[in-house]
Amino acid sequence: MTSSALFHASGIGKHYAGPVLQHIDLTLHAGEVLALTGENGAGKSTLSKIIAGLVDPSSGVMLLDGKDYRPENRKSAEQQGVRMVLQELGLIPTLTVAENLLLDRLPHRGGFIRKHELLALAFDQMKTIGLGHIDPDTPVSQLGIGHQQMVEIARNLVGNCKVLILDEPSAMLTDREVEHLFEQIGKLKARGVGIIYISHRLDELTKIADRVTVLRDGHLIETLPMASTSQDEIVRLMVGKDVQESLDRPRRPVDGVALTLNRLSRGQSVRDVSLTLHKGEILGVAGLVGSGRTELLRLIFGADRSDQGDIHLTDKVLPARHSPADAVKAGIGLVTEDRKAQGLLLSQSIRVNATIANLGDVSIRSWLQTAKEMNIVNRMRDLLGIRSQSIEQTTGELSGGNQQKVVFARWIHRNCDILLLDEPTRGVDIGARADIYQEMDNMAASGKALLMVSSDLRELMTVCDRIAVMSAGKLVTILERGQWSQQSLLEAAFSEYSSVQVTEDVSH
Repeated sequence: MTSSALFHASGIGKHYAGPVLQHIDLTLHAGEVLALTGENGAGKSTLSKIIAGLVDPSSGVMLLDGKDYRPENRKSAEQQGVRMVLQELGLIPTLTVAENLLLDRLPHRGGFIRKHELLALAFDQMKTIGLGHIDPDTPVSQLGIGHQQMVEIARNLVGNCKVLILDEPSAMLTDREVEHLFEQIGKLKARGVGIIYISHRLDELTKIADRVTVLRDGHLIETLPMASTSQDEIVRLMVGKDVQESLDRPRRPVDGVALTLNRLSRGQSVRDVSLTLHKGEILGVAGLVGSGRTELLRLIFGADRSDQGDIHLTDKVLPARHSPADAVKAGIGLVTEDRKAQGLLLSQSIRVNATIANLGDVSIRSWLQTAKEMNIVNRMRDLLGIRSQSIEQTTGELSGGNQQKVVFARWIHRNCDILLLDEPTRGVDIGARADIYQEMDNMAASGKALLMVSSDLRELMTVCDRIAVMSAGKLVTILERGQWSQQSLLEAAFSEYSSVQVTEDVSH
């Protein structure tokens, strides 16, 4: 890392209905990774969007390479070498991977795109981040959310780049993809690129960052050298209190079977999966991106149709071609991995989104009981720590983490017997994550059964009683608490990919 000041912001403020950022001073050096962290709503995304030209500051000045920097929009920022990978994907699903990667620089001659050259350029770019196995001619809509995230990252690495802002880039990535991302970041640092890395995963920050800046409630609390700063200290700066996690907690007691899968299959994505989920337990599902984890949950919920297999509940069998409505009626809820496209009505309020799955509880003879509904939603807002102006605020105006909490609130209100959780803490800060874990623990203690997919092995090892591992569509093992290690989980996840070797030296 050099000592040159590549970027400097002084007195940055932003006001909407009230102050979102106040008097932020920030310096980024060439060839360093500056971690930016804080709770949801602390102002991280707003600050990064100001730097990237997506949002105009209300006050303050910025310098890039010692010169006045005032981007009018995102394109202006990119032309000056400032690029941002947003937490929410900006890909065009109807276009191919190659077209998304090179949309503003498509190789052409005589008005016709030179497809062979386009695919070759895209393949080289994908290869640099470990996705050389993906056909660049594949429509983006056919990729899983994790692979889409990697394409988004690759798209922003094309062309001139002085400052790269990564907003939760690894939220949907597994260890292998994160390692490829870190390798690419190392190459960018060597070129003198300054990187602002926004993440709630403190293990990642300690591994990749040179310094860490902590925001809280729109204020910059402190900037510290990462090498001499502990994770506990970062947490205290973020939330003002200690947050504990336990990897050696006892297994929860169970009370009968809630769900049984018998040889459930769908093409090559889910192959002959059988498992049992008990009342009162949290069963985790680990695996690489594309291993079939999300597809398994979608089959259970009826979002996709199975080719074969049975789904047995405590007192009934779900029809072979059941719908999500059938699943909800049977007591099954789903927190999806893609909250914007599949989980929320972004133009509607927090109140509407939180109660839409159980309107019967807040209405009589089809007449909405507004006072009861508001009381329930306000309680859930306090329970989950949803940061908003009120429960009438439009959900699309919330930060990504707070949007995820609204999805979670919906199924808490529905009071499902079985809750399917697909990356439930994606983009959620460490303090709010602890609140969600506590609510999950409360649900399990009350006899609910939870099936949880996560790309974060430490998260699974912290909260789950058992962990099932998917590999290339197959369920390869189920390990009890006390039987697993991170290495054993990774080995199982790679087991059906014969060309991949797992080393003994694995850290996360």
